[in-house]
Amino acid sequence: MKLQKYKLLFGLSVLGLLASCESNLRDVQRMNEVAFSPIGQSEDINLKYTDSGKVKAILVSPLMLDYSNLEYGFNEFPKGVHVTLLDENNTKSYVESDYAVSYNKTKIIDLQGNVKLTSSDGKYLETEQLYYDQMNEWFYTEKKFKFTDIDGSYYEGPGIDFSKDFKVVNAQQNTGEGEIDNLE
Repeated sequence: MKLQKYKLLFGLSVLGLLASCESNLRDVQRMNEVAFSPIGQSEDINLKYTDSGKVKAILVSPLMLDYSNLEYGFNEFPKGVHVTLLDENNTKSYVESDYAVSYNKTKIIDLQGNVKLTSSDGKYLETEQLYYDQMNEWFYTEKKFKFTDIDGSYYEGPGIDFSKDFKVVNAQQNTGEGEIDNLE
């Protein structure tokens, strides 16, 4: 009888301990949800970025989630973005992606999913992920890309980096197809 009493007491103690652990686990899960909840949400946005009174970029998106309350704050665009980049001559280039994250401190934008970049003179780049360094006005990716020129020639490969105006392009291990006009 005494042995059964101890077994019952031990079983109840274990159940109590497990129940309190379950409660703590739920509390921890709730804290994580709160820590990564956006402090703001904007729909159908049309943002204009300016520098010294000149429009540098126009960002259009159906949804923006603001996580600027975090130590490394960011804005998330879960439904994609369409960005118009303007240079000093108001020449426009366009960037589209299915998803984007803009990191506030580093000024890096991470574009993901069906990323398409079109320059003002018709050059075209496609990739699955592309980063844009706003401070240096520089694009880069380590993902597979395809870059098509206005004459239809192209090159593709893993990884590319280039200036916002496509005047400087660095790519390694790429292949392509195109015409050579003058061999002399």
